[in-house]
Amino acid sequence: MLYPSIDELTEKAESKYILVTLASKRARQLRENSEIQVVRPKSKKFVGLALEEFISDELVHEFLDGRK
Repeated sequence: MLYPSIDELTEKAESKYILVTLASKRARQLRENSEIQVVRPKSKKFVGLALEEFISDELVHEFLDGRK
């Protein structure tokens, strides 16, 4: 079983496109030596770390009209 599950992730994001875009941007930041915001990550890969940050509310996206 993968963590976080795709069901949990799609409930938090409005679409899969937003989820993929957000995770890829954060994974690039992590690859370039950005600090990990999760205390005990389960994943060792950058995309997995980004998704763990998103599911734990450490990574938040904001829309252009100010919605979160």
